[in-house]
Amino acid sequence: MLSRVASLLESSCQIVGSVTNGKEAVEAAAKQSPDVILMDISMPVMNGIEAAAALIQAGTAAKILFLTVHDDPDFVKAALATGASGYVVKARIASDLIPAILEALEGHRFISPSFCAKEPETH
Repeated sequence: MLSRVASLLESSCQIVGSVTNGKEAVEAAAKQSPDVILMDISMPVMNGIEAAAALIQAGTAAKILFLTVHDDPDFVKAALATGASGYVVKARIASDLIPAILEALEGHRFISPSFCAKEPETH
């Protein structure tokens, strides 16, 4: 999946790093200071929701977007509750990833349109 993400992003984004678990994501973000972090929910050592919460609690300026296979509204709600800027389902990566990044950079929240009818309430 990483090579597919990289091929989608290479013409419009600079990829500054790639990690294999949530703990590495937190450590790499502190060193790299990226503008956007793509996070999966299912990662070893520290899952993506825990890693996103740790990053936001640490004061990261990066916009965090979840890119995941999980299309359950409970996962969407948990991911957005961390303060993440978006949620993209991997099945919609080709159509949703770039728009999600652009929306996040503009300060907006993006959720794959397949969730529009079942988007959880966030307060």
